[in-house]
Amino acid sequence: MAFDVDGARRVVGRILDDKLEAWRDSGGRADDVLDETTGKLVPPAPDEVLIWDGLGAVMPLGRPAITKPLDGAAAKEPPTTDYQAVLPVQAPELRPDDVIRVAGSVRPGGPRDPQLIGRHFRVSDKAVGTYSVVRIVRVQVID
Repeated sequence: MAFDVDGARRVVGRILDDKLEAWRDSGGRADDVLDETTGKLVPPAPDEVLIWDGLGAVMPLGRPAITKPLDGAAAKEPPTTDYQAVLPVQAPELRPDDVIRVAGSVRPGGPRDPQLIGRHFRVSDKAVGTYSVVRIVRVQVID
């Protein structure tokens, strides 16, 4: 007997409201060129290829703990740049160093986090988990 995941797919589909793009630099750093003026490696343009676009979600991994220093002021520790990208299981498998860009949102009433629109994230883990209807990858803010 096959397990019917259509109900779970509909529920999870409601949180996949960010328009995402996944980009891959197929040459990696091997095709970058040294800028002798700055001493930095510069990627040739265009350097990345769009490998997927569709609906997903980018969310923080967790909330930093609130601690009370001696002077009584609240400080967030540890600071984190880790997020997770929730993608439909039909999305291609991403590799470390692939880039995810939040291109927009289809969420009624506006995006979950307007500051994420236009941001780029580097895939840091191949997959945190793959489930019947979604794939979760850990990503870090790169701009």
